[in-house]
Amino acid sequence: MADFVLGVDLDGVCADHATAFRRVVAADRGIDEAELPDQQTWDFTEWGLDRDEFERLHRTAVNEHRMFRTMPAVPGAAEALWRLSDAGVWIRLITHRLYANWNHAVAVADTVEWLDANSIPYRDLCFLGDKPQVEADAYVDDAPHNVVSLRGTGAPVLVFSQPYNAGLDGPRAAGWAEVEGWVLDLMAAGGRPVQAPMPMPGDAASRLRH
Repeated sequence: MADFVLGVDLDGVCADHATAFRRVVAADRGIDEAELPDQQTWDFTEWGLDRDEFERLHRTAVNEHRMFRTMPAVPGAAEALWRLSDAGVWIRLITHRLYANWNHAVAVADTVEWLDANSIPYRDLCFLGDKPQVEADAYVDDAPHNVVSLRGTGAPVLVFSQPYNAGLDGPRAAGWAEVEGWVLDLMAAGGRPVQAPMPMPGDAASRLRH
């Protein structure tokens, strides 16, 4: 039987993009981070950003602040992904980080560096915007437009809960423990075998560092 392929988004699912970008915007404006409200919209309109200003600040974040290398990881992501990988899940990371035509080399290199530093397991790393082209068995995503597009293929899609996707129908997950349970339930319902964990010393999230 073929591997169960799970398509996993990065920003807002594995990586805390909002926290990292908040630091850059606050530094650019010379204000305290606490002065910026929590993200509520996909395009940060609550911070007074239009499209041009967002692109300028995001370019600064990637090129000067090296945001893709330094952003925090979402709690529990590495541990859950390692357990799923041990269970026989093929982890396929999908990100649209090359949406603008500037410094792709920095974006790609820093993404890979971040994945290794945070012990995120994966078999494939896909940089593309049209996510249905990836053809996974199931997906985890936070972006409303991606969820709608992926569900249009008929594939199961789990919404990773964020304020800007509250209007989407479930299933949804508030954290990685719920993601893990959803994927294992899908595998069981589809008759996919779940493998036993690999006998390795230490915690799963530190494997790449050892």
